[in-house]
Formats: sequence, C-alpha cells, structure tokens
Amino acid sequence: MIRQSYSELIKINSLDLQNKSVLIIGSGTIVNEYVIALVNLGIKDVTIIGNTENSIQKFKHFPNFKLIYGGYEINLPGIRKKDLTIIATPISSLTNAAKIAIENQQSRILIEKPGSVYKKDLKMLESIITNQKIRIGYNRLMYPSFHKLKSLAENDGGIISCKFDFTEWTHTIPFGRYKEEVYKRWGISNSLHVISMAFELIGMPEKISTYQNGKLEWHPSGSVFVGSGISENKIPFSYHANWNGGGRWGVEVVTQENIYRLIPLEKLYGLSKGSTEWKEIVVESAFPKVKEGIAEEIAVMLDDDFESKIGMISLQKAIKYNEIAEVIFGYKD
Repeated sequence: MIRQSYSELIKINSLDLQNKSVLIIGSGTIVNEYVIALVNLGIKDVTIIGNTENSIQKFKHFPNFKLIYGGYEINLPGIRKKDLTIIATPISSLTNAAKIAIENQQSRILIEKPGSVYKKDLKMLESIITNQKIRIGYNRLMYPSFHKLKSLAENDGGIISCKFDFTEWTHTIPFGRYKEEVYKRWGISNSLHVISMAFELIGMPEKISTYQNGKLEWHPSGSVFVGSGISENKIPFSYHANWNGGGRWGVEVVTQENIYRLIPLEKLYGLSKGSTEWKEIVVESAFPKVKEGIAEEIAVMLDDDFESKIGMISLQKAIKYNEIAEVIFGYKD
C-alpha cells in the first residue's frame, strides 16, 4: 500500500539527480511529459528510442539528449546500462519492451500503467525477474493531493468509509489509436487510475459485490458499473460509474471529523462535520508546471530510500489490480 509522504514529495526539487542517466522507450504524448519532468529534475543524460526519425524530431531542441530511431528491438542491445529505463510505448507493447530491456541488462525499469491489459503478460515479466527493480507507473498515486488527503485522514484518526466514480468521458476517447483489446478492456487501460487511488487509500477489497449493466459496441462487458464491499482494512466502500451519461472521476472519503474529496483528482476539498460548504485545501507541488505525479515517480524510482518510505506499484500489485478490474468490469481472462 502506498504510504503517506506528502512532505517529502513536495521537496523533490531539492534532490540532486543531475548525474543520473535515463533511457526512454517510446515517443508518444506521454513521453513529452516525462521529458518536461526530467528537465525540471535537472537530468540531462537522456536517451530516447522512437520508431521513426519523424517521431523523435520534437525532442531535437534538447541539446544533451541522444535521439535514436528504428525501434527498441533493434537498438536496445547497443545501449549501455542506465540508472533508469522508462517504458512508454503503446499499451500492447509495454511488456515486450520491458522484457527486451531486461534481457539487455537494464535493471531499474518504470513501465507506463497499466503494464498490460492482461495479467498473464505481467506474470510473464514477474517470472523472468532476478534482481531487477520493476515498477508500474501509476502516477496519480504520486499526486501531492492524494498524499495530502492521506495525511489529513491520518490526523483525523483514519478513513471510515469511501466512495468513488470512474465514469469515462467516452466522447473523448481516441478511437483508432490503439488495438481493439485496449478498448475492450478500457477499465484496465484507463479506469484503474481512479480505482487504484481508492484502494491505496483504504486497502484492497476483502469482500466485493459487483454489477454490470448495458454495453457499448467497443466495450461489450458493460457501460454501467456499480458495486460495494469491505476493504482488507475493514473500511466499507461503494462505487458508481455510468459511461452512457455525465459525471467525472472522483474519490471521496469520510473520517470522524471531515469528508475529503479528490474531484478533480489533482485538487483536494474538505467538508467539516456539521457544514455544507466544501472548501479547497491548499496543496503544494515541487514542480507546479509539470504533469502531476510524473516527476515524483521518477524521483522515487531513482532513490531506493525514498521508495522504501513511500512505495510504488510492483508487478505483483499490478497483477492484483488487473484481477480486481476483471471482477469490477466483468472481463473474461
């Protein structure tokens, strides 16, 4: 379970990481965010492998970056060992890229979430690991807002119930960009962002009842998802998501003193007992202009002491998240 580290996360701009080396496999939109984070962290020794020369042109204005095209399968054998390898390919290629990185002596690897829409791929990676450090990049678990909530809830005596919503804005989904399996298992591809936040606040489900209703042409297992249960920490929870209607992602927890709400996930609001007025709670950030959670997870990956304090999502935990998503969404493995 991710541990509360708000005070440490908001000070990562004081870390000295300028001598670290980073390899990024991929050249899509999320790589832009990683690059911005690396620049803000002061890391200059960066190598990016893309499929085509055109795909990596946007990074040419970073003079210290080494840009390589032709794909990772051809080029990984010629790359020296880096302090960190970030796998940011399309979802369907993530585990294969990680496997080849491991085979070519890269030993500290951050894989973009969810790692794979199939747990068998994650189990394959788990089976070949010896002493490598492999983590899945659920960057929202590194949000300062998430850790501030954890801190405040602890001060209140702990969370006593939780509800969350993973409604997807289906009109904004980029159809045609990914393989069909990614859309058919969109709950793993995307909604696990919210689900993981809820369960990293209250613990994984010990008991859960799930219901799916309706369907979408591209998501046949359902379009409305409701359920409830008890977490391993004996905290009751419920969820509701309707992909046919309106709504948005959100997590709400109740303590003996307050209700806290992450809606949107980057911001934190509180409602005191006896009040009806939601008030925004100030949340600090080390890098306000960087996509939240990205610089934070890079810093944690590069500092073992930091990770031992805060934690990240291991392959084993990622497998558990895939399994609970299969239950929530009614997927067949």
